[in-house]
Amino acid sequence: MTRPVSLRRVLLAGILVPVGIVIAVNAASLYRKTLDALNTAYDRTLLASAKSIGEQLDVRGFDENAVLRATVPYSALEAFEADLQTHMYYRVSDLHGRLVSGFEDLPFWQGRIPSQPPYAALVNFYDTTFRDSQVRVAVLLQPVATPSGRAMAVIQVAETLELRRRLTRRILFDFLWQQAGLVALIALVVVVVVQRATRPVRRLSDELQARPAGDLSPLSAAGAPRELLPLVEATNEVMARLAHMLENQKRFVRDTSHQLRTPLAVLKAQVQSALRGDVEPRQALGEIEDTVERATVLANQMLSLAKVEQLRAQSEEQVNDLAAAVRAMALELAPLIADKDIDFDIETDATPVRAHEWMLRELSRNLLHNAVKHTPRGGTLSVRVLAGSHGAMLVVSDSGPGVPEELAPRLFQPFSAGDVRSGSGLGLAICQEIVRALGGTIALQNREKDHRIAGLDATVRLPLAENPT
Repeated sequence: MTRPVSLRRVLLAGILVPVGIVIAVNAASLYRKTLDALNTAYDRTLLASAKSIGEQLDVRGFDENAVLRATVPYSALEAFEADLQTHMYYRVSDLHGRLVSGFEDLPFWQGRIPSQPPYAALVNFYDTTFRDSQVRVAVLLQPVATPSGRAMAVIQVAETLELRRRLTRRILFDFLWQQAGLVALIALVVVVVVQRATRPVRRLSDELQARPAGDLSPLSAAGAPRELLPLVEATNEVMARLAHMLENQKRFVRDTSHQLRTPLAVLKAQVQSALRGDVEPRQALGEIEDTVERATVLANQMLSLAKVEQLRAQSEEQVNDLAAAVRAMALELAPLIADKDIDFDIETDATPVRAHEWMLRELSRNLLHNAVKHTPRGGTLSVRVLAGSHGAMLVVSDSGPGVPEELAPRLFQPFSAGDVRSGSGLGLAICQEIVRALGGTIALQNREKDHRIAGLDATVRLPLAENPT
């Protein structure tokens, strides 16, 4: 099982990791720059040492025949040693590398003076190893001239790097301690801020946990941060949908138990009457068959009503042709139409709508079945499916007796069958629920001719599907 992600850890990692990388890069840069700065400062000491040695040189002879002499006691370098852990070495040679004075094992300089030396002198600095220690060496080409001679001396002064590195590490550690304090402060701020920022979330969680079972009332957004409002609104929408679904389920169970109780009671009475011999067996079986058929139609219609709610909750809808669904239902009800010798006329256009195919077929079945049922024998029935700028329109026109104006609004309510619309009273309720789920409208209107009712028009309007695929 995957462990839940901690918001505090995510924020700490998201902030401290980049900060740590920046600190590491800055520390490396600081180390190099500090070492360069200390080298620049201490190189001046090396150069001063080399010049001090150069002032104590003497020469006999000129140029190639010159012989250098030096009387440089080691104590002359003690003044330039910064502490007891730092050691300095020197070597004085001629241009050919012949030792004049100093430490013979200090390797002779083999480099060259840069074209633009850092000081106003012929000096070069480099790092090397001497007596198993890292040393910094200053090389000074010092002209030596006396009345008795002239020559060029090569003066090398080496210094161990303990002091430079120790100072560099001290500066680096001071920097890192300061940055560690900064990181600790950032971490503390993040923890405190996350704790305060998530307080409304915990309050909402406590409110939900404290609610009694079945309480789906909206959450209060008072005092909630602006960033939490979408979550609160989405939660309230979900709870509203759940409340609607639960209410529909309760209504379905209530209506089912209420409506099926009557036909079952009638069926039981008919069976008992048949068993007692009160009626002829054939008549009893016919009455039982009628009762079972009415109960079956009622059960199927109630299941259809429940299925509408189920499909309404689905987020994805297909694009189907309303005209195709109407033609399919007309073909299915053709035996009923032929049995009543009805003059049937159908006119359809391609009308793509965003709806589940079952919804379109159920809508067409109920409207056509009602129209066939209330059209007199030998009457007329016309169906038109049109597509226009205002959407798709389905008009089912029968030649029945119509409905009273005061009764028409009630016909869309469940179990509200009128005197001229015998049945369970669920057909038009199913149609209205389907139309509402698809964002359309449905209306019943009497059609008059010669100031008399000539039939009933059931008109359904649905939005056309945009960019149908």
